[in-house]
Amino acid sequence: MNAHTRWTPRLILGALVILAGCAPGPNTTRVARSTLVVGIDVSGSFRANHESSIDFAANYLYARLNGLGGLKQPTALFVGAIGGANAEETKSFQPIHTFQGRSVEEIAAFLRAEYPTRDGYTDFNPFFTRVAVLVKRQGLALSPIDVVLLTDGIPDTPAEPGDSLSRYANISMTDLEYLSRTVTVRVLFPRPTVAVNWERRIPRHRVRMWTVDDEVMNTWRRQRLDSIPPEGQDALWKWIGDNVDHRVRSVGVL
Repeated sequence: MNAHTRWTPRLILGALVILAGCAPGPNTTRVARSTLVVGIDVSGSFRANHESSIDFAANYLYARLNGLGGLKQPTALFVGAIGGANAEETKSFQPIHTFQGRSVEEIAAFLRAEYPTRDGYTDFNPFFTRVAVLVKRQGLALSPIDVVLLTDGIPDTPAEPGDSLSRYANISMTDLEYLSRTVTVRVLFPRPTVAVNWERRIPRHRVRMWTVDDEVMNTWRRQRLDSIPPEGQDALWKWIGDNVDHRVRSVGVL
């Protein structure tokens, strides 16, 4: 229609019908697109916290998938191993469908069977590269991306002679830098000194970093009430929201 069209009662009624048909229904719930990637360290050096991390991951995945306690529901999810028999080992990632409809106990049993701890090589770079490939292949680059690493954070990458800390500078987040407007890497279970090395020594520009050391992470069970279903674990979900899923601001160029 042009500016000279006369709006007769019939035309007005037709326009209202069209608008009503386009509007979402009262029961329509739209979930904002977001991607969650969880990496589980299977190296021998993480053995001490491996069991705790598996149990935490099961609760975390269940809560996130079901939006419990106001935690953000991902529209895409991938879970994979960090570490392998050798460097540059190709990783397989389980998609969201593997975990949907499962209980916390069923998720924990699956994770234990799929990601047992073993003496392997811990190289974070192949993991980050594979994450970037998955995101691009699935067309998820426009949505916010959370990469959650359950790890001691100690890399097996080579260090400069006499400088053991230089190995952290060899961890590359280049593949993650421009995947999305918001990419956050969350490192859970490292020792406090290792957490600081991740925050200060790994080069990054746009990737946001959040670490929670093992001394804090190992208190998560105190928030969980025995004999209470997940839907009633409000204290645990709040603890996760405050300590793990904390919103991280961009710090600019490092």
